[in-house]
Amino acid sequence: MLPGVKKYPHIFSPIQIGKLWAKNRIKYASTETNYNTSDGFVSEKELAYIEAHARGGAGIVTTQGAYTDPRGEGQGYVGMMGIWDDKFIPGLKKMADIIHSGDSLACLQLMHCGRVGGINLPYTVGPSAIQQRLRRFRPQRKMSIPEVEECIQEHVDGARRAVEAGYDIIEISGIVGYLISNFISKLTNWRSDEYGGDIQGRCTFMRKIIEGIRQEVGPDIAIGIRLCGWEMLDDVEGNAEEESLESIKIAEAAGCDYISVTVGWQESLGSVISRDIPMGKWLYVAERTKKAVKIPVSMAYRLFVPEIPEKAIAQGKLDIWEMCRPMIADPALPNKIVWDRQEDITPCIACQVCLARLFRDAPVTCTVRPSCGHEGEREWGYYGFPKTEEKRKIAIAGAGIAGLQAARIAAEKGHDVTVYEKTGHIGGQWFYASRNPWGEDSAKYWDDQEFMRWVDNMKAQCDKFGVKFVLNTTVTKELLEKERPDSLVIAIGAVPETPDIPGGNRPHVKSMFDVFTGKAKLGKNVVILGGSGAAISLMLFVIDKLEKKGVKNPNLAMIDPAPRFGWDVNPSYIWRYRLRLKQAKVQELTYGQVKEITDKGVKADWTIVDRKTKEKQQFKDQIVPADTVILARLVSNTELGYGSFKGDTAMIGDCVWVRRGIDAIQDGYRLGMRF
Repeated sequence: MLPGVKKYPHIFSPIQIGKLWAKNRIKYASTETNYNTSDGFVSEKELAYIEAHARGGAGIVTTQGAYTDPRGEGQGYVGMMGIWDDKFIPGLKKMADIIHSGDSLACLQLMHCGRVGGINLPYTVGPSAIQQRLRRFRPQRKMSIPEVEECIQEHVDGARRAVEAGYDIIEISGIVGYLISNFISKLTNWRSDEYGGDIQGRCTFMRKIIEGIRQEVGPDIAIGIRLCGWEMLDDVEGNAEEESLESIKIAEAAGCDYISVTVGWQESLGSVISRDIPMGKWLYVAERTKKAVKIPVSMAYRLFVPEIPEKAIAQGKLDIWEMCRPMIADPALPNKIVWDRQEDITPCIACQVCLARLFRDAPVTCTVRPSCGHEGEREWGYYGFPKTEEKRKIAIAGAGIAGLQAARIAAEKGHDVTVYEKTGHIGGQWFYASRNPWGEDSAKYWDDQEFMRWVDNMKAQCDKFGVKFVLNTTVTKELLEKERPDSLVIAIGAVPETPDIPGGNRPHVKSMFDVFTGKAKLGKNVVILGGSGAAISLMLFVIDKLEKKGVKNPNLAMIDPAPRFGWDVNPSYIWRYRLRLKQAKVQELTYGQVKEITDKGVKADWTIVDRKTKEKQQFKDQIVPADTVILARLVSNTELGYGSFKGDTAMIGDCVWVRRGIDAIQDGYRLGMRF
């Protein structure tokens, strides 16, 4: 028995879906990538991406959603697969064959994006013309009964093509605001005909699609559907949870062989899959679904580590562990678990870069796995890097995320790598960011500690390939003369800028890094100089610390020249952070210019712009009370430059230009490829 099977017996037990058996209970979830051609044909890049998942060990591998109509009303992404014509079958068959080569069941998802579709059209379609909350989407047009019936048949025809292409399972997407969910929800379905009314009527569209597909494909093909267990639209009178549960029962009665249950829409105000949501939070929705149906229940959404689904399956709360983002980060995750090599798993940090790219019509990338989208290109090393023919001695200054990534690849290639770090820890800014406890139930759940999962993984890989770490050591001219490396990598990151103003060196002026580690103590009146994501993360940390100390009504402010704070933060997070800042009554002083730091506060100019009216209010020579001033405007660290070192030298990460984590890791990865 393999060690992972012994450790996680429920995850690695087979499961019956309809008349089929999956070898284990891991399902790679449908994931849009924008890798395919704009006219719907499967690309070689997509095939290589799917091959990585087919070889990764999941019992079921699901394709991205395929839109079913020739008009493009169902197309919600520029690189989305099409299945509205027989001409797509050859490409889809290549994908099915690749999935089968990995001994996985091949599942194709049919997806009409409804009110979030029509990517190349000036309109979207739905059961009723209800305006979307999100500005990026196009105006709605109500579907006529003939159009609804045509759409049902298009789904049925798509299922036929999937079967002809060799797929074992047909999955229908009815989640997050796509067309089927639009019909099911009373928020978006105001019809009075047979496709509207009560929950039974609103499920007629879904029911006819399922029944039509079952009649078309017969009993041997499994059919599944993804449905919301809770829309999270209570604030706008969306479906009650009981109605969502009823829609799931209707889907089972119509002929589905499994249910993949989810939470939330794209238009929901609450967060669902971001890092501030504790892992396993939504399992109660899966458990409730299991009690209501007799078919297997699958769930994704914040189930990143095997211990959680293993326990849930054992307790009868779940049948199938479904994953999207964790397997974008590491398609080989199932195989690594089955061999109990979890230290080798590249962990998803829920940064949402993949989603942000999709919604900007760009190909999916991954912060923690730069090879994402390059699986078929040998030089990117997804399946491993070849050993070098000329071994180098490489010194890396800085054990932040850029330095760690470069060290890992260089060592895998066989180079002699030593990493020098001036502090006593590794991880750079991610080490400090992982101190931030903000999240739901934050007293018990430190969401940003997930940054350290990647740091720990990278350290394990560096150890595996023989990287040497020398902590509490600064790279100097003397050290380089002694060690005589062939190559020097400068990855010393960023530092808080010390403003060149009167009072900039007063004792109550602190570095953000000293605050994160507890070296610097906080007063009641705190001013942070900075407005980037790093500064916001720091303020969330400050808020939490003061609340836990029982400090009442602190005066909190942020000052930065930027017109808006958090400009570099992923959209999935910034609105949550701004809400928290607002709740804590943090002053966001934009267009700020700090003139002096005194014993009593910060003297500054700033301008506040009303976002609706654009009216400006200017403030000159104002004093912001402060007994603690924290420097959080990051600039490139210039302690170590190219200098007189004669060997090969490269500079990566924030010491080149202060950016986000994905850029630092990309820098390190691309440099590692070069060695």
